[in-house]
Amino acid sequence: MSAPALTARRPGGRAPGRRRGRLEPWVYLAPALLVLGAMLVYPLYQLVLVSFFDYRQAQVSGNAPLRFIGLDNYRSLAADPEFWSVLGNTIGFAAACVVCTLLVGGALAVLATRLTPWVRTVMFLAALGAWATPAVTGSAVWLFLFDPSLGLVNQVLAGVGLEGFAGYSWTYDRWTAFGLVGAEVVWCSFPFVMVTLYAGIQAIPTEVVEAARIDGASTARIARSVLLPMLRPAMMIVTIQSIIWDVKIFTQIYIMTGGGGIAGQNLVLNVYGYQQAFASDQYGLGSAIGVVTTLLLLGITLLYLRSLRRSGEVL
Repeated sequence: MSAPALTARRPGGRAPGRRRGRLEPWVYLAPALLVLGAMLVYPLYQLVLVSFFDYRQAQVSGNAPLRFIGLDNYRSLAADPEFWSVLGNTIGFAAACVVCTLLVGGALAVLATRLTPWVRTVMFLAALGAWATPAVTGSAVWLFLFDPSLGLVNQVLAGVGLEGFAGYSWTYDRWTAFGLVGAEVVWCSFPFVMVTLYAGIQAIPTEVVEAARIDGASTARIARSVLLPMLRPAMMIVTIQSIIWDVKIFTQIYIMTGGGGIAGQNLVLNVYGYQQAFASDQYGLGSAIGVVTTLLLLGITLLYLRSLRRSGEVL
């Protein structure tokens, strides 16, 4: 037996090369994992820790000692009807925004494949301008456009004969306020979906589509049976990203509804947590709301990934 054969595998162990091959990816990922640990894991640990204490301004300033209260903050949330109402607002609002963003972004991605290059470039630049607009600026602009007295939208609607919109307040009613904020969220979110799905469509081999056409498949059948299955990895990315963005929405709701609407009718979890932590001086309770929001995001994302795994789209 030759010498290399004797050293190829240790008795009762694995080949050294295979072991190094398994460790090598972790070596390359180590710097990124350290940065993520410092920027994500430690703040999350502090958030969970604070949620177990009665933590107020007196404790922040050092005028009173910390008092461990265990799960009392979570029990307070569970017994608060307003919390459950806000949770329902958050889930419903985020779901509507995600669906509308995917529909608008997907439709424009398909449209972009049928446009001439210069028209497509103009459309992409306009869309990316909306995406690059800061949330505060975009919210202020939309609020001005729908202003009851000076807003362009009300003036146009009243000018075409819809007199009921003269002086109409879009943020007074609960549902119109949610609709206005949702439209702004979709406006600043659809470019990411459009560009991602357009790139996915462009990556599909034209031979596959041509073969389907030769076999007699209609355009709708090609879209349903050929394009959508091949676009599911890209759809997974934009869906998960949209869920994360829309569940943790804060700026648009806070600015456009004046901190949650009349009597808190437009509150979502992030705004509700902000009010409890900073307006009501209950940092422990606000941290508990932050933990619930994080768990909600993780739960929705895991359920979505599980459904994709059952369908064979992810390993």
